[in-house]
Amino acid sequence: MPRDLIAALDIGGTKIAGALVDGSGKLVARARRATPAQEPGETVMREVTAVLDELSGSAQWSRVAAVGIGSAGPVDASVGTVSPVNIPGWRDFPLVAGVRETVGELPLALVGDGVAMTAAEHWQGAARGRTGALCMVVSTGVGGGLVLNGRLHPGPTGNAGHIGHISVDLDGDPCPCGARGCVERIASGPNIARRALEGGWRPGPGGDTSAAAVAASARTGDPVARASFERAAQALAAGIAATATLVEIEVAVVGGGVAGAGDVLFAPLRRALRDYATLSFVSGLEVVPAQMGTDAGLVGAAAAAAQQAGLDGFGTPSRELG
Repeated sequence: MPRDLIAALDIGGTKIAGALVDGSGKLVARARRATPAQEPGETVMREVTAVLDELSGSAQWSRVAAVGIGSAGPVDASVGTVSPVNIPGWRDFPLVAGVRETVGELPLALVGDGVAMTAAEHWQGAARGRTGALCMVVSTGVGGGLVLNGRLHPGPTGNAGHIGHISVDLDGDPCPCGARGCVERIASGPNIARRALEGGWRPGPGGDTSAAAVAASARTGDPVARASFERAAQALAAGIAATATLVEIEVAVVGGGVAGAGDVLFAPLRRALRDYATLSFVSGLEVVPAQMGTDAGLVGAAAAAAQQAGLDGFGTPSRELG
């Protein structure tokens, strides 16, 4: 029986998704549970185990070569623990040890969810074939990951590329991470909406105060809504340009719910990037929308596991995998 599948987990504050992923990135089996995010840590782990039990009960489990986990963070792959902000019961929780109780000694990789998204976009999506890339999720928070020298670069703990906590406003608002003026504090969906409301924007009859509602108002020309997105775009541009200057990426891929605003976000982002990415070796930097959608976490966790395990036959050759 060939070992030609990767088992993948995508763990977040609302869902625990699992899949068996083949060498073309196709999900050949799925399992899913709701995340009991406010319950004790062991209760959450039981749901993870339930997802793994469902996958391991599949007739295709014997084909699994490795296991990949993408989790909301922070994560620490060096010791196998996770401390997701949106799962209070998991603080330095030994997730890898818990998963090993089901999967045994299969090769296993743990990365943050932004790194998993990056792996998916590089393997099958908007960063495919690129030597250097920053891929980012702009949603309730702002996360990301890096591709360097054609390979996923998760870093020792699985968090490299976490652009949301680059400071772009030295005297800016305090961020929950403990710093000030972080990209996330300016560009995340809740902060786009907060700033619009503080500036006098008012939602429509339905009372929707989400970033998507702000984007809808911006499309109709509301100046406060547009200004909030322009400020978010400026913060993103500053963080992207800083990253490109440091490690010479050639493309920035932007996904997540806020990216669904389309040109309301991307037009001012590209304009602002021209003001920040001015050196010759970064001036050609492209910004493109993500392509992988809701399965990015699973596909990316599989890609990260394949790269770490050196599985050259999985998808593209390992020197390109990521």
